[in-house]
Amino acid sequence: MNFVKKILVISFFPLLATLSLWAHHIKGGEIYYTYMGPGAVPNSDKFLITLRLFISCESVQGQLEESVNIGIYRNADNQPAPGSPFTLTLGGDQFIRLTTPSPCIINPSDVCYRVRIFTAVIDLPKQPFGYTAVYQRCCRIDGINNLSQNINVGASYICKIHGTNDIGVNGVNSNPQFLVKDTVLICQRRPFTLNFGAFDEDGDSLSFEFTPGFVGGSTNNPVVANPPPPRSIPNLSYKSGFTGFTPLGPNVTIDPKTGIISGIAPASGDYVVCVQLNEWRNGKIISSHPKDFIVHIDDRCDFASANLKPAYITCDGFNYSFKNEAPTSPLIHSYFWDFGIPGTNTDTSTSATPNFTFPDTGTYKVKLYVNKGEECSDSATTLMKVYPGFFPGFIAKGSCLYVPLQFTDTTKTKYGRISGWSWTFGDQTTSADTSSIQNPTWRYSDTGTKKVSLIVSSDKGCTDTVTQNVQVLEKPPIDLAFHDTLICSIDTLELIAKGSGIFTWSPNIQMLRSGTPNPLVYPKTTTTYTVGLNQNGCINTDTVRVRVVDFVTLNPGNDTTICLNDTIRLNPSGDGLYFTWSPPATLDNPNIKNPKAVPTDNITVYHVIASIGKCNTAGDVTVFGIPYPGSNAGNDTTICFADTAQLDALIKGSRFVWSPANELSDAHILNPYAFPLSTTTYSLYVYDTLGCPKPGISSVTVNVKPLIIAFAGNDTSIVIGQPLQLSGKGAPFFSWSPPEFLNQNDIPNPVTVLSDNFSYVLRAYDEIGCFGLDTINIKVFKTGPDIFVPNAFTPGKNINNIFRPIPVGISTLTFFRIYNRQGQLVFSTSRIGAGWDGTVGGRPQDSGGYVWMVRGTDYTGKLIVKKGTMVLIR
Repeated sequence: MNFVKKILVISFFPLLATLSLWAHHIKGGEIYYTYMGPGAVPNSDKFLITLRLFISCESVQGQLEESVNIGIYRNADNQPAPGSPFTLTLGGDQFIRLTTPSPCIINPSDVCYRVRIFTAVIDLPKQPFGYTAVYQRCCRIDGINNLSQNINVGASYICKIHGTNDIGVNGVNSNPQFLVKDTVLICQRRPFTLNFGAFDEDGDSLSFEFTPGFVGGSTNNPVVANPPPPRSIPNLSYKSGFTGFTPLGPNVTIDPKTGIISGIAPASGDYVVCVQLNEWRNGKIISSHPKDFIVHIDDRCDFASANLKPAYITCDGFNYSFKNEAPTSPLIHSYFWDFGIPGTNTDTSTSATPNFTFPDTGTYKVKLYVNKGEECSDSATTLMKVYPGFFPGFIAKGSCLYVPLQFTDTTKTKYGRISGWSWTFGDQTTSADTSSIQNPTWRYSDTGTKKVSLIVSSDKGCTDTVTQNVQVLEKPPIDLAFHDTLICSIDTLELIAKGSGIFTWSPNIQMLRSGTPNPLVYPKTTTTYTVGLNQNGCINTDTVRVRVVDFVTLNPGNDTTICLNDTIRLNPSGDGLYFTWSPPATLDNPNIKNPKAVPTDNITVYHVIASIGKCNTAGDVTVFGIPYPGSNAGNDTTICFADTAQLDALIKGSRFVWSPANELSDAHILNPYAFPLSTTTYSLYVYDTLGCPKPGISSVTVNVKPLIIAFAGNDTSIVIGQPLQLSGKGAPFFSWSPPEFLNQNDIPNPVTVLSDNFSYVLRAYDEIGCFGLDTINIKVFKTGPDIFVPNAFTPGKNINNIFRPIPVGISTLTFFRIYNRQGQLVFSTSRIGAGWDGTVGGRPQDSGGYVWMVRGTDYTGKLIVKKGTMVLIR
């Protein structure tokens, strides 16, 4: 057995509060009895009563009683036994601590609890129904995760003592005792097993179950001297997601035969768990006692684990996707799956979530290894059942209120046999609407839609659920193909009805097959037929009117004119039931009354035949197709922003109009000027008087290039002899003028060397000649490179309102800083051109003197550092 299967954990939370020396240290307890022989008086028994109390290892004096009291009550009438309450004295005190956790568990927390054992020998008169012993103490440790009230919660521990009705007047019995195991760790959201088994010296059968714990004691009365009768003690109140029967959540269970608790641990914290141990003899429980304890789930520890369900099954194919049921962990380095195919070693995978196709039906033994070959590895084994070909289903016959509906299972299975059925009939008027037979009936007491479900299973383990909505009506439904129809006097007609039951028709004249849902009729005059449906005594009726004519009437419709290639719906009138049109090539459906026509010729004659059974008549309708007026708006063009384009259109028609018209010089001429500010499509609508009522439409798009914003750079200052590289932007192409002193004038970044003030004009243009202009003014200082700084500024005024340095011949400004009289930095920048507006955090600063410092590097690489003072004037 690998180490994970040995992680059987009970860990108890340390002392959290010190509200009272009496409180917040209880971690669990149990009471049990041992038969010692006959009592001192006739018809009595002598018992050794033992209280085993689990407390915090940090418990202090005042929480460590030398004796305790228990109450013992008769089960027959809830009255105290003679001598109750009884005093038990301390007979044992032991610390239990985990000292050597598994080396494969990382970050193990300290685990410790203290067990104090109290005992007393007492005599009890024999009773038919026996006794119940009770001990109460406050308080449990605070912050228990699965309790809704988890502060200042007391505890009660009880034990049922056998009666003579259980074992006879001369029978003897001692309680079974829970095993005491060394404590180990439970890690949050990891698989674990906790052996909470027991032994019985009498050899009786034992069973285990989770049960709610009990409240007891209070902060005002922590040590209860005379515990109350057991029937008056309330259960603990559990938080949502937990109950006394699922104290560690839905993923943790207890084996009722062995007492082994197993599953996936919940989130970290303390959880109260109460396990009831039942002792059976001759088919009935003769004694029981719960052990109440607090399990600590650790949030620090972790280990690599493999976990699989006991069995898996696929009933709809040979393929199955597997996964490790244990939560993911960074401690898992590798996976190895063996799918158990006999005679091969290629049925393996190293994927974390493999998808495997089994070669045949059967049951396979699948094994998962994590970290195979490493010291800290783990494995899990499961059975994989492969039995595809399971198809659940059922049919419902009937729909009438008060008449039982018949439900028939239609499930098919290729392997094994169908072995179980669980029906739910969706009857909201009762909770007994279930059945476990294969083909049940159910009688509903109200109408409506009923959701019927069947859970069906096979002896191979396949289980599936199928659900249908069943309509329950006051009368059985009759579904007629038509309620009113037309036939010719020489025809025979089949009436069509659907439903469940026996059909009858009347009048039964000029009719064949009158006892079927689909009789044949051949009336010579208009007749109304009545159909009846009898479903087990539940009856419904309906009618069908058959109108009889001697000939077919038809008006094919008026001749019409449309624009050529347009669509028109043909609209004949008359009493025909079926229609056939020709020619069919330009019709969407030549076999309906009102087809859509798209004629392609100037004149198209459509011929139509209307029929009722064997009677028919014919007619023609003409559609004239007139071509659309001619419209040619011209070719698309491109202009510069704010420029003008002249349109040039051709038409064939009597009048026309442009749209939109608001950016045209004249919307009623063929060659107007267009001056849009953004790309615009103009449509030309042309009309004529030749018969086509719609305009001919064409369009032309005037593409407008974006506005070119030329930028030659900010005005700047240099020193005489300093090379200055210009930087133009705004378009793909450039031209600088005048070209004097430039190394090249048709690039964006030419270099100039000036000896006096100068200005350049930049023309930035695109591939079709759209352009923009900008000017840069260059001031030339006839000094060496320097940084000039003013000595005063007036923030908030129209001029001189920003205090900034003026770098001349400077390539890089390292910093420009300003300090107030207290030495506080009020402004700093390294960007040439930036300056201070006289505020800090949006608040104007006081008038007065300030100190500035500046550092920069000139175009030759020389460092320039200056400092001085200036005056802020308001």
